[in-house]
Amino acid sequence: MPKIQRALLSVSDKSGLVSFAQVLARAGIQLISTGGTARALRDAGLTVEDLSNYTGFPEMLDGRVKTLHPKVHGGLLFLRGNPAHETAAAAHGIAPIDLVVVNLYPFEATVARPGVSLHEAIENIDIGGPSMLRSAAKNHESVTVVADPADYAEVAAAVAAQGETTLDLRRRLAAKVYARTAAYDSAIAAYLQATLDQAHTLPSSLTLSAPLAQTLRYGENPHQKAALYGRFAESFEQCHGKELSYNNILDLTAAASLIAEFAHEAPTLAILKHTNPCGVGQGPSLREAWDRAFATDRQAPFGGIIATNRPLDLPCAEAIAEIFSEVIVAPDFHPDALELLCKKKNLRLLRIKPKTGPIQPWDLRSVGFESYLLQERDTRLTTATDLKVVTQRTPTPSERHAMLFGWRVVKHVKSNAIVYVTADEHGHGRTLGMGAGQMSRVDASRIAVWKAGEAGLSLAGSVVCSDAFFPFPDGLIAAADAGASAAIHPGGSVRDAEVNQAADARNMAMVHTGVRHFRH
Repeated sequence: MPKIQRALLSVSDKSGLVSFAQVLARAGIQLISTGGTARALRDAGLTVEDLSNYTGFPEMLDGRVKTLHPKVHGGLLFLRGNPAHETAAAAHGIAPIDLVVVNLYPFEATVARPGVSLHEAIENIDIGGPSMLRSAAKNHESVTVVADPADYAEVAAAVAAQGETTLDLRRRLAAKVYARTAAYDSAIAAYLQATLDQAHTLPSSLTLSAPLAQTLRYGENPHQKAALYGRFAESFEQCHGKELSYNNILDLTAAASLIAEFAHEAPTLAILKHTNPCGVGQGPSLREAWDRAFATDRQAPFGGIIATNRPLDLPCAEAIAEIFSEVIVAPDFHPDALELLCKKKNLRLLRIKPKTGPIQPWDLRSVGFESYLLQERDTRLTTATDLKVVTQRTPTPSERHAMLFGWRVVKHVKSNAIVYVTADEHGHGRTLGMGAGQMSRVDASRIAVWKAGEAGLSLAGSVVCSDAFFPFPDGLIAAADAGASAAIHPGGSVRDAEVNQAADARNMAMVHTGVRHFRH
């Protein structure tokens, strides 16, 4: 390939631009540029030809039309060495453009700002930039295209060494371009869909595009390769510990979702293992919340994930430090708590960042076979006014507190899910026994009762929470026999009347929510 003779530079993000362009200039490469990019280069003492002078056509329509010109796209697209292309290019005065440096209008950053107008968002949709990138990437046999300032150093080194780039580098850069333009178009489509009141309309086509966030040591098991993609760092900040694993990320995101249910409540702490809660507690302090959560199950939390809804303080950190945990997720850490926990090199500490932009309404899951499932996130909240009493006895105030607490916990337990809870006179809830992921609801209840017994916790006067309706009275009867005095479940079974009668026969208070919370 001939050495690079001519470069076109037009960037929104000007970080690293000048030093990169200086390398190009020292290599004798002609620099062509537009607008603010040209000014930045001239201010640095570089010689730059304005694109409008190069094409002989002025920028127009407030800059909307400046790079959409045959001398630009012809210079990028014509096949070097093809006689017909060479002849056509020469006949129309089209010179080769061998290097394109373009990054796009900051559409994603613009729409992430609170209160941005539709007009401002539309004006930040780049047209010429993606067009140049795609043209250059298509002809990467001859043209080098750079869309990311992170690639300046590698390209600059190649240019400084031999005045050109390798085909392998050009191919990698071209692939990166198409990933970037796909992500850009996807962001525009998502924004417009949400803005035009279609946020909860299923898209006719699903476009997946997410940047590589980090490679992982392995997946669920050591023989599986794995990586993390997307904007994970916008939600979490790791402030201590070794690199997160695939399983860590699954667990900590599940923990963060659960604890978000209690964001504005009394101090709340949750312990999870394999994405399932194994203990959740509330109290006047995080330390007391820990004691109540940990008391639910003193074995499963070993190597588990801990999440809090308040900044983690020293008394709670001292209690947590007595066992081995993989990850702690919290809104923040008090300095003395952070100092103590940082002494554990294998413990990962993550801050949950406050959410500033809109919440993604969709939940996406790969099911293999090149297929995906998309659904609305289960963000349904149940309040006291949603509870429909279906028994002769109405719940006591403490039972209602326990019901609303437990209903938010059972929502995050794998189905079939049964959770026994109670609440104190202050309305602070705690778990007593958990049964998760069983094929039979009765088995889930038996496991929850057994776990409570193993922990030495009495279920007398407890509330049993079921993520779906009781299909037969047997599950409710088993809960009553274990000591439960009240129950909360969605209702909707053809045998609801039988289940209600079983509750009345045992003087239980029972409510229906009308909402099921399966979690597969």
